[in-house]
Amino acid sequence: MSLKRQLFIASLLMLLIPWAGLKFVLELDTALRDQASQQLENQAKRLADLAGDQLVGIPPVTSDTPVLYVTPVDQPMELDGYAADWPGYDENGSAQNWQTASDSAPGTPALKWQAASEGQYLYLLLRLGHPTSFYNPGTPEQPHDRVQLWLQPSAVRVDATSERNNWLLRPSAPGELYALREPRPYRPDYRIKGGWQAVAGGWQLELQMPLPAAYSRLGFEARWGESQASGTGTSPLPVLFQPDAALERALLRQLSSGQKARIVEPAGWVIADTDRPPDTPSPDFDSLTPMQVIEQISLNALRQLIQFYQPDPEQIDTGERQLQTAHLPGEGLVRHPDGSRWLLTTQSLFGGRTLVLEQSIDQLLSLSGSTLGSVIARSTLIIVSLTLVLLGYASWLSWRITRLQKLVNDTVDEDGRITGTLPLPRAGDELGQLQAHFGQMVQRLHGYNRYLESFSRRLSHELKTPVAVVRSSLENLSHAESDEERQQYLDRASTATQRLQQILHGMSEAARLEQSFDHADKEPFDLAEVAAEATSAYQSLDPGHVIRYQGPTQGCPMLGSPEHMVQLLDKLVDNARDFTPQQGLIEVTLKSVPGQLELSVFNEGSQLPGGDSADIFGAFVSHRDGNGEGHLGQGLLIVRLIADYHGGRVEAANESLGRIDGVRFRVIIPNTPT
Repeated sequence: MSLKRQLFIASLLMLLIPWAGLKFVLELDTALRDQASQQLENQAKRLADLAGDQLVGIPPVTSDTPVLYVTPVDQPMELDGYAADWPGYDENGSAQNWQTASDSAPGTPALKWQAASEGQYLYLLLRLGHPTSFYNPGTPEQPHDRVQLWLQPSAVRVDATSERNNWLLRPSAPGELYALREPRPYRPDYRIKGGWQAVAGGWQLELQMPLPAAYSRLGFEARWGESQASGTGTSPLPVLFQPDAALERALLRQLSSGQKARIVEPAGWVIADTDRPPDTPSPDFDSLTPMQVIEQISLNALRQLIQFYQPDPEQIDTGERQLQTAHLPGEGLVRHPDGSRWLLTTQSLFGGRTLVLEQSIDQLLSLSGSTLGSVIARSTLIIVSLTLVLLGYASWLSWRITRLQKLVNDTVDEDGRITGTLPLPRAGDELGQLQAHFGQMVQRLHGYNRYLESFSRRLSHELKTPVAVVRSSLENLSHAESDEERQQYLDRASTATQRLQQILHGMSEAARLEQSFDHADKEPFDLAEVAAEATSAYQSLDPGHVIRYQGPTQGCPMLGSPEHMVQLLDKLVDNARDFTPQQGLIEVTLKSVPGQLELSVFNEGSQLPGGDSADIFGAFVSHRDGNGEGHLGQGLLIVRLIADYHGGRVEAANESLGRIDGVRFRVIIPNTPT
């Protein structure tokens, strides 16, 4: 898997943050709904007690009681008979705001009506789908259209058997008219006036009269022709029913933000309907910053998610005038026709009335999700930005790695030979260090390849002389005439064979040494004691050179293999003897400095050509003509291998000791205090 994909997957894990936030919001929403349901139920009980006190002595409106519903309005009506200013009025005769007579004879046009009040007057709007026949004072017996009006004062404050008041309205022409008080002789009652106008397919009458007391009974009937009539009837008269403004104000004071309360009569008529809008107004997007716009979008998306995980609400019909409480759930989530969601609870009142209390779910979500929605929006934006940054960073890293891979591939040809070098890195980070290490590795491989290429030449050079001696000795042996001559050729062949044996032994000695490292155990020992004893032995075995030791006889502890260190010192001293003249000086020196030990061997004699010691520690390398026989250039290679095994390094340099010129070989090894 590529680095870009790995970082992309890792960045996807950060999406767990908004997911955990969403789970928290869902759990918080459930907890708030449960708590709000309990609080709503307790609040409904308090409101039920309050409403019961307000409705004491007012009889409930049951389903067998005819009702004339009065719609509250804010301003007086204009009595022109056209009714354009009536709330919800529809010129097409929509039944949404009309009440209709239910006892009209079949085939006769039904009378429709509406009632409204602004608190001072009662307004009636009557409509009949029959052409108008106006009253002619000259022929009063001629059939004409007329409206009969009855009013019975409220049974709550006046005896139910109180006398009815009767009025007659008969237009003699379109326009303004006044009611006539019955019985005959008719007397004009200027308190009741109206406007009569012809409409499509019939006529329309708009009336104004002083507002009767609550729960008074008002009836009317339209008559035309000889005996045709349509209206509310005369027994019993419909009850004037309108929402109780004082009760609504009392309920409103007890409501919290985002709540709605209604009180419904047993017949379904709404006597009180009030609500308190949410405290959080809709934001003006023109004044929001881009971050706030994103937060609002995230909050709206959060609302949709929460609504998706919420229980399915029950659809209810929220009529303005009537509400069938029998079809309402006792409590739980409900949805209004406009799509809004509410938490609903109901409470029974005295007389069969019902209190319906609702809490907006959007208000609850604003409480639970506004702050967290902002957090989720910001975290999502940060995560998306961070993901893009990570992908860009991964692409940059991938490009650098691909570039480094191409540079490395370009340094090797198809035959595996090193043909170039890596350029120095410009970055100092880990990839830059990796490129630097690759460059060092390429250089070392290049040097090793050169060593391998020259190895055969060096080996051929070393083997050429003894092989030629053996071949020439064998050829001359066949032509020898005397035993002495034959013995001479045999001795020469034997000497050349021993030379070949030394070469092969030197070639395998380094390999055997490296294998021995795998089985050797490092142990603490004193290098000063080893160096002093070994130097004393060298002097006793070689009286032809001056071999001496300079340094402490003890107190130079280190961790390693004393046998291998003696072998290292043997090779250095053997190499020194090979290039030191008779009675020349060979000096073994040991110094202890903080953190490391420096073991060196100085020999008097010829110096390194040009002071170069870069490759003398390789196999079959020799820059000097020695006095010894069979010098193969393997000794210093073994010195380097032993030094590497102990974590040290070797170096060689020309040096003058007083007036004596020569070469010093140094082995620097980290020490181990006891």
